[in-house]
Amino acid sequence: MSRMQRGQTGDELQVKDTFSRRTFVRSGALVAAAFAASNEVFAAAAGCPSAHEGSPIRLGLATYTFRNFSRAHMIGFLKQLNVLELNAKDVKDHLPADVQEEAAAQADFAAASIKLHAAGTIYFQKDEDADIQSKFEYCKRAAIGVIVAGDPAPETLPRIEKFVKEYNIRFAIHNHGPEDKLWHSPLDVLMAVKGMDPRMGCCIDVGHTARAGTDVVQAIHAAGPRLFNVHMKDLTNFQSKDSQVPVGDGIMPVKRIFEALSAIKYKGFVDLEYEIHPDDPMPGAIGSFAYMGGVLAGLGYESRG
Repeated sequence: MSRMQRGQTGDELQVKDTFSRRTFVRSGALVAAAFAASNEVFAAAAGCPSAHEGSPIRLGLATYTFRNFSRAHMIGFLKQLNVLELNAKDVKDHLPADVQEEAAAQADFAAASIKLHAAGTIYFQKDEDADIQSKFEYCKRAAIGVIVAGDPAPETLPRIEKFVKEYNIRFAIHNHGPEDKLWHSPLDVLMAVKGMDPRMGCCIDVGHTARAGTDVVQAIHAAGPRLFNVHMKDLTNFQSKDSQVPVGDGIMPVKRIFEALSAIKYKGFVDLEYEIHPDDPMPGAIGSFAYMGGVLAGLGYESRG
């Protein structure tokens, strides 16, 4: 849009808005995010609630986004993003399985006011009590209420259900799209856990769900109370895993996803899982949170400061 010159007529001052709604939301939100991402502004806002507060949609982050960075570096990034809710994974030193190292990680997160709400993706490849129990103990030690599980064999689910009841930890099977031999879509998970304990459910990865040919919004409604976690990402092509982009730059129906989550009274988190640019994920993470925040604002949800 050209700068308006002095002496223009009223008609000339009527400049046509050529921005799309997406561009408008992103442009405004990115400016805000750029300020929020500076250390100075974050320090001034220390102790303020996270931006998702006041909204029924709670935003978090999957630590796999920062898989090439140490826990200390990741905590610095989280402070810049003002994202204090985490889906932690045993990658690098983010949340190690070793008891003493896990305790050290918990202490670091607590000191930074970061809360762990889920762990994963954790893989359940053995139909053995000892192996399964060790993973529930890992989550119990960190006071984590949701296990995001990868590729448990259907025949192991009754054994896993036993530990779900014992530990009162929800078990969210993560679908991995058309390449997944077991769980292409959340609908596959829902069929497998039907009739089981209500704490047996799914983590919907929106990108893998779309690539599996399943409508993400319909899957959210189908899952209802068995939806315990959401992994958010965006794609420019629902047939291509390699087409991931920052949230808002692709064709993922983010607004409709948030509306569906609100409609089912979803109580979990929407965790950004930004899998591209692992050596420099912050620009994409900033843009993704900015866009999601803009969509939430457009839906009438305001943060509390």
